[in-house]
Amino acid sequence: MAAPLWRYYSYFSCRLQGIAKPNSQLTVPVVGIGSSNKFSSEALHQTVSLHSRTHNQYHAPFDFNFNLDDPSLPEFLELLKKIAHSSSQAEGFHSSSFQVNRDLICSAIWALREEWKPAFLAFKWNCHLNDEKVCNLMIWVSATHGKFSTAWCIIRDMHHSSLSTRQAMLIMIDRYASVNNTAKAIQTFNFMDTFRLTPDQEAFHALLAALCKYGNVEEAEEFMLVNKKLFLLETKSFNIILNGWCNITKDVYEAKRVWREMSKYCITPDGTSYSYMISCFSKEGNLFDSLRLYDQMKKRGWTPGIEVYNSLVYVLSRANCLKEALRTIDKLKEQGLQPDSSTFNSMILPLCETGKLAEARVVFNTMVEENFSPTTETYHAFFEGTDYQGSLEFLSRMKDSGLGPNKDSFLIILTKFLKLKQPVNALKIWTEMKAYDLVPSCVHYKVMVEGLVNCRWFIKARYFYEEMISNGCSADPKLNKLFQKEVTVSGDKGKQNVRNASSSKSVKYSIK
Repeated sequence: MAAPLWRYYSYFSCRLQGIAKPNSQLTVPVVGIGSSNKFSSEALHQTVSLHSRTHNQYHAPFDFNFNLDDPSLPEFLELLKKIAHSSSQAEGFHSSSFQVNRDLICSAIWALREEWKPAFLAFKWNCHLNDEKVCNLMIWVSATHGKFSTAWCIIRDMHHSSLSTRQAMLIMIDRYASVNNTAKAIQTFNFMDTFRLTPDQEAFHALLAALCKYGNVEEAEEFMLVNKKLFLLETKSFNIILNGWCNITKDVYEAKRVWREMSKYCITPDGTSYSYMISCFSKEGNLFDSLRLYDQMKKRGWTPGIEVYNSLVYVLSRANCLKEALRTIDKLKEQGLQPDSSTFNSMILPLCETGKLAEARVVFNTMVEENFSPTTETYHAFFEGTDYQGSLEFLSRMKDSGLGPNKDSFLIILTKFLKLKQPVNALKIWTEMKAYDLVPSCVHYKVMVEGLVNCRWFIKARYFYEEMISNGCSADPKLNKLFQKEVTVSGDKGKQNVRNASSSKSVKYSIK
């Protein structure tokens, strides 16, 4: 049996204890690993990036381009996995003479990001505790796996080695926010003073952005207002909150309230503020207010960006004003802007949503003819609305474009057919998924079982449920209730049939 990795960490002189005082309770329970997308490069990029001071863009504070083509990487990864699962990790660690450099270690940690133990071994190789990049990457991996104690221990060692812990603290704030532990995220922000870091306006904005990004917009807004004497209210802070309500939770009522609050605190909306509100009204299909704010934005001297025009294209297409949507694209070109794939998606999505597939295909063909590459969102929009043959067509197109299809693609199609009470097509798509070498996840199984039960295909549903459990998925109480309901309904129907048969028999004999 392999020794616990925390003992291995102790061996290297760093005990896995939280950096906070005993009563501060800064450590949290281990969080289970969910879908792999939280280990994606985009998730890392968003975590280690801060809001720009001048634009609503994210910029990476350091380079995270990993060389996964390093010829020595496969051998190193194999060695790490072997040691991680051995019973004498420390001995195996020191007996190896494998030569590594910082770039190889970073690449190994990234390649093993879904397996924190061998990733941690890569981090400890040659004790790269004096390298800020390696430390920050390992902190991200550890915290993403819920190993917050390990992450805090690395931060403590960074502090003792006189390395900057600012980025590490911001990573911790983001990781706590990602598991909706807003109290720990805020506590970490307040804890920055302990490491001789100033929780300045930029860090304050990073905290607000992290809270909003994972849906904790109400807590972020409350924290902003409570601390208005320390961090003066400004357009930037309100824009972060506005973005949360407009684009994360998509709550137009709260967005309008915050818009009024800005006026109450004498905060003047800027171009970004208008962009968020127009986007919010657009998603709601509110054509009048979208155009009203667009006109108001221009009157106040703010130049609409491509995001604003894309929002207008969307809401116009949704309102079946296709000519006006095309004129809006011409208008953005006149302003020196260039349409992009998102612009065409802004037409395709609402057309597919409203069942206008012929028009959506015309836009799709125009998009390809003008050398704009369809995105994953483009194909997913068609999956929402096409029939079985259309789904097969766009699956093939998606594969040819090099974009997939991925597991989400099939989840959309399966959900659609089961919702339409077309279990035969759903089963065909299930077979098609395996043809694309995609292994169904627990989510796919749950959707299939629930959908088949709703279609009253009980035998097939039980087959998928048993296969789901045999593949390592945990039993689902909701699905168990569905099967219990099925047994009850079937039993009642059986009794009713017996009563009907007995009644018919009695009538038959009485007639004689």
